[in-house]
Amino acid sequence: MLEIKHLAYRYPKAPGAALSDVSLKAQRGGILGLLGPNGAGKTTLISHLAGLLPVQQGEILIDGEPLAAVRAKTPTRIAVAPQEYAFYPMLSVAENLACFAGAGRLSGARKQARITACLAFAQLERFSDTRAEHLSGGLKRRLNLAIALLPEPELMLFDEPTVGVDPQSRAFVLDAIKALAAQGAAVIYTSHYMEEIEAIADHVVILDQGRVLRAGSLDELLSQDAYAMTLAADGITPEALTTLLSHFGTVEPLGERMRLHLSVPPATVLAALDAAGAHVRHAEFGRANLEQLFMSLTKRSLRD
Repeated sequence: MLEIKHLAYRYPKAPGAALSDVSLKAQRGGILGLLGPNGAGKTTLISHLAGLLPVQQGEILIDGEPLAAVRAKTPTRIAVAPQEYAFYPMLSVAENLACFAGAGRLSGARKQARITACLAFAQLERFSDTRAEHLSGGLKRRLNLAIALLPEPELMLFDEPTVGVDPQSRAFVLDAIKALAAQGAAVIYTSHYMEEIEAIADHVVILDQGRVLRAGSLDELLSQDAYAMTLAADGITPEALTTLLSHFGTVEPLGERMRLHLSVPPATVLAALDAAGAHVRHAEFGRANLEQLFMSLTKRSLRD
């Protein structure tokens, strides 16, 4: 449904580009997980899709048609559930839904039907008369979700939708998003919680410094760094250990231990350590997860 081709964007007076040659696709019925550290370009990308920033370079297509033309004709085909609470705190849940339904040009029987359906989907019926400011954090997230769903959008953008909620509310939101995709929507989901992306995403894009570092299905991404070994050894200096391990894959220091993203069978590494006179006192071997891949790609450095 969505195709982004070679998108680039630079803010006025910025020293560098916020996005540089970004290309990706999102399919109906699928969930695209968008990952990146602070300053990676995620917000700039979402802002383009939400119509808040013009395209400077590249293309954004919805079913093959330029995004600007689609938004001009049917702006409600794309909806955003933002990280911030996007409703009127002094209004009740039902009043908020009525207000935003009107803003989305819904009226009459269809307006009431969508309000009823979105209340039910977000399980907010019991709170329809409650002022939004009195809702818990989890209920506020569900109200954000219900408002975004009012016009039955075809592309849903979720920007950190589970920040600050309890585990039960987080599970509800994730299940709801999976249900939306199962009903045929295209979903883009940004989060700093790697386990959420692993739980719901079909495809993953990792951004950093405005560029796509990796993109593909979760299995494809993890198979590129398919297995990792975490180990500690005595009888060898850290420098020598790093040098030896670097012959067998990418080495990542972890305090007193080393993590090696393997390009050879683990037995080969253990044999080389033994030949070097090292005594392995700790070794773990298994498939790398998304967090390990992410940290390896972004070099573990702190971002502002």
